Formats: sequence, structure tokens, C-alpha cells
Amino acid sequence: MARVKPFRLHRRSFLKGLGVAACLPYLECMASTPQLGQRSTPPKRMAFVYVPNGVGLPGLDSEYKDWHWFPNGEGENYQFTKVLESMEPHRADISIIGGLSHPRSRSLLGHIAGDTFLTGGDVRTDYNNTISVDQYAAAVKKIDNRFPSLVLSADGGVGFKSRASTLSFDSRGAAIPSEHDHRKIFERYFTQDGKNVSIERRKSLVRRKKIVDLVLEDSKRLQSKLGQNDRYRLDEHMSALNSLEEQIQRNEAWLDIPLKDFSVDHLDLMVDAKIDPQAYIRSMYDLIVLAFKVDMTEVVSYMVSREDGMGLGDAYPRLSLGIKKGHHAISHDKTTGHWTEWGLYDQWLAGHFSYFVEQMKNTHDEFGSLLDNTQILYGSACSTTHNARNYPLILAGGKNMGLKHGSYHKYSDDVHLSNLFKNMLNAAGVPATSFSDSNDVEPDMPQIFGKTNTLAV
Repeated sequence: MARVKPFRLHRRSFLKGLGVAACLPYLECMASTPQLGQRSTPPKRMAFVYVPNGVGLPGLDSEYKDWHWFPNGEGENYQFTKVLESMEPHRADISIIGGLSHPRSRSLLGHIAGDTFLTGGDVRTDYNNTISVDQYAAAVKKIDNRFPSLVLSADGGVGFKSRASTLSFDSRGAAIPSEHDHRKIFERYFTQDGKNVSIERRKSLVRRKKIVDLVLEDSKRLQSKLGQNDRYRLDEHMSALNSLEEQIQRNEAWLDIPLKDFSVDHLDLMVDAKIDPQAYIRSMYDLIVLAFKVDMTEVVSYMVSREDGMGLGDAYPRLSLGIKKGHHAISHDKTTGHWTEWGLYDQWLAGHFSYFVEQMKNTHDEFGSLLDNTQILYGSACSTTHNARNYPLILAGGKNMGLKHGSYHKYSDDVHLSNLFKNMLNAAGVPATSFSDSNDVEPDMPQIFGKTNTLAV
């Protein structure tokens, strides 16, 4: 059965006719509803973290087997290798997942698979991507949130085909620009306290809204005079302006609602990824934790670095571990010794993710541990060099959303990664009987999500 949005009416509503206004009697639809910023039930958050270039998978019978990303064994009795040993303290809060991938991306050349990590879209010929799972959730959850989502990365912007610097794509399949400067992120999202909002701040919002309104109005007159290609480009531009206008209206609604109290003593907003990548990554994780703690949004995507050595992240192995090659070069190295280098870097990345999980677990709001009310997916769109199958995935958190952890699950090629996304959406309270190319093979993944995890649309 479809969800029906409850109709609400203000208690001071009137019936008007023939020049006469009459008060209405009390109706059930006048019952008070929670105001913005006041939750009556726990939020159901989602976070998506991406690492590029796949992971190291030396043979399990080789001398480098300890640097194999996936654990040994299966089910509850699996054993971590050196790579994920930092996740051992979180065993009860995570599931290791193998075997999943996007069928339409399996034959893609190398790094373009990363563009479809959260979409499952078909970019094998024309670059016609589709909406990403984070933005699918954000479109539903934005009603109750100051911001629909945070889109973060190491490099910012959108990048380009096969070298995207964002995980997030809108309903048209267009890339959503990511943000990467810690100080600018903080100043944009965390500096409005709502207690002493200046007159100038109000005026600036009004001015921006009027400008957007005027441009949208002019565009309607222009549409009929343009050719097909120009109309398409203008539609894209107008869609972006519509999103801007919507966010301005949301800013106005939240203007007088203060953020929850928080401390920034632990934040380093001046950290430089080109000098100290460890501090940069952990500071970004700290910002995500803070955003969830103050209830700013329920949806976050974070690309730790981009594919194919194009961005800042390619230098992380050299800057952090003294490895002479970049991440991309390590993943393409054919010498046997590279398994140790690759394994050490995978271990380094996993250690920072473990830090994020730890911070989420030990940070509380009025509903308890942030981790228990947040699903976090960590992974890559290749298992190893240019092999877009068997994605390495860790699903963490979501205890209060019905998730069951503590096992390593291996799925067959018949089970699509979008099945996992569909289940995550439902667990997050976002109705979805399907998402992208999800199919009916293990549709509900009962080992992780239980047997009744489908919400009607």
C-alpha cells in the first residue's frame, strides 16, 4: 500500500465565502506535529564511503596470503587477514560482504565502474547514468532535514567520465559536485546557530531567491526559441537552479532553529591532504560524525579518493607509508612484491574506516549511539585490477534499524549489488520494492536484514 502523506491544517484555519470568514471546528488533522529540528523517533541515517582501484587479492595459497583483503573462512567463524585486522573490535557491528557487483558494469574498462558504484547505471555506450542510492534516499528524507545530503570527496567537483570525483548522481543521472575543503564545509554547514540570525543573513536569502525566481521566469520565455540541444542544456541548468531555490527555501525554514550544541576542539580544519593525508581523512570522518550528531542530515557520501591516479589520493601511499609508487601504479604492478605494498595501503585505508566506525559507536545523541541508527557501506567498484566483480564491501551499523552483523557473507553473481541497496533503503525507512537493476535472487538478504524488509511504495 502506498504511503499517504498526512494532511495537516492549522488550528486557526477559516472557511471563506461571500465575504464571510468562519472558524472551523477542531479537526484531527489539526493535531500538532513535531516542529523542524524536533524528532519524536530516531533518525535512520545512511553513509557511503568509497575507495578506488580495487583491493589486493593475492592467491590464498601464496606467500602473500596474509595481504588478501577478504577474510579466511565464512559465516560467523571467519578470520581477518592483516588487511582488515583493525576491524576486529567492531566484529559485532559489521558484515563483510563478497560476490556482489553491478552486472551492467562488469565488462566496463577499468575505472569507469566507479562512476556506477552507487547507481548501478548503464554507461557501457552513452554516458547515461542514473540516480545514486544516497540521492534516492535524500529525496525522501530531505523533508525532515536541514540539508538533504552531504557529498564529500578528496578532490571536490564532479571530475569527468571514468574519473568521477563524486559518488552522487541526481534523478537525471547528472553528477552532483562534491566538497573537499574542510574549512569551507564547516563554514557552510555548521556556522549558522539560529540564535542571533542577522538581518543581513535574512536579506541575502531573499535576494538569492528573487534572482533565482527571475531566471526561472525568463527561461520559460526562452525555451520556445531554442533548438533541441540548447533546450536540453537549458533544462539541465534550470534543474540546478530549481535545486538551489529549494535549498534557499529550506534555509529560510530552518533559519531560526539552532543547531544542537557541539564542540569543535577535536577538529583540525586547516589540514592539507597533500601534506598529511591521515589527518585529512580522519578530519573528514570527524565532520561526518559531527553532521550526524547535530542532526544536520541523514545521508552522506564520501569518496576517499578518485580512480586511476588522477587525484590527490594517488599520492597517499607515498605520503603516509613511504611507498614510492602511487596507488594506481601499485594496483597495476606485476611484480610479486607489490602484494605487500598493496596490502599495507589497504590496511591503512581500513584503519581509518575503523576509526570512523569507532567514533560513530562512541558518539551519542538523545537516541543513543550514532552507529546504531546509521548504516555505513564501505567499498570499491573493483575487486582487484580492472575486475568489476566481487566488490570488497563492509556494511556497518544499523542495529536499531534491524541489521544483524557478525558474519562474512559470500554471494553469487546472480545476486546484484542493487539488492543490497534496496534493503538498505527499506531499513532506512525509504520505500523501495526495487532499486536500479535489483532482482529477485536473495531479494531480502535475510542473513543481514531479516525476512520482512520490503516497504510498499
